[in-house]
Amino acid sequence: MTPLELAKQTDQQFQKAGAAFYFHDDTVAKGKEHGIDGFRFYILGRGGVLGDVESKVIASAFGYFNPALIAKMWNSAKEKMGPRDAARLYLQCNADLGRKTLSEIEGLEQFCASAEKIVNSLDVSGLNLFAGVAAEPLPEDLLGRAAQLVLVLRELRGSVHLAAIVGGGLSPIKAHAIRRPDDAFGWDPMPEVTDEDRVLLEAIDLRTDEIMAGHFSVLSGEEIEAFAATAKAIAAI
Repeated sequence: MTPLELAKQTDQQFQKAGAAFYFHDDTVAKGKEHGIDGFRFYILGRGGVLGDVESKVIASAFGYFNPALIAKMWNSAKEKMGPRDAARLYLQCNADLGRKTLSEIEGLEQFCASAEKIVNSLDVSGLNLFAGVAAEPLPEDLLGRAAQLVLVLRELRGSVHLAAIVGGGLSPIKAHAIRRPDDAFGWDPMPEVTDEDRVLLEAIDLRTDEIMAGHFSVLSGEEIEAFAATAKAIAAI
């Protein structure tokens, strides 16, 4: 398997597995313990790795949401809890889900070693949300560590893709309208998209794969094969 093939294969695997805890019942319940509903906990917990910043900074890092919606959620949520504290609690929820679900997965030690090799090799310039979550301490235990690294790799792909969208000349909201037309993310109305926009997004998707392939190229052929197999097993769980 080539690094480009790995990038294509793991795109949706990390997208789904890394987000599995976002609105899980246990995560929502943990937020409610602190007076924060599920959506606010998502905004504050995910964005909190960037610190106690203005909502426009969070909107910039998230990319696809209406900034007015981000402002409403972010500002009201951080009245209940500090952003960095919320981020670490959110990461704990992810690690706890990993501890519950990943115990039967083979190859997690090698997967974690390869994931850390990828992350530690990166220049994080322009990848704000990834840089924030990648800077957080990893859990000591294997299952929690693996779950957090899946999340880190999800944010890597997401940050790379957002940068490629902006650099490719397509507005993030148009990219969102193409990809998820039924999820408004606070936009009313959603923008009209053209065939040219769709063609441009296809080219951006390919460019994202190519950039990710460059990041994965630090792995040897054997490491790529093992990493791909474990990522597939994690996604299946």
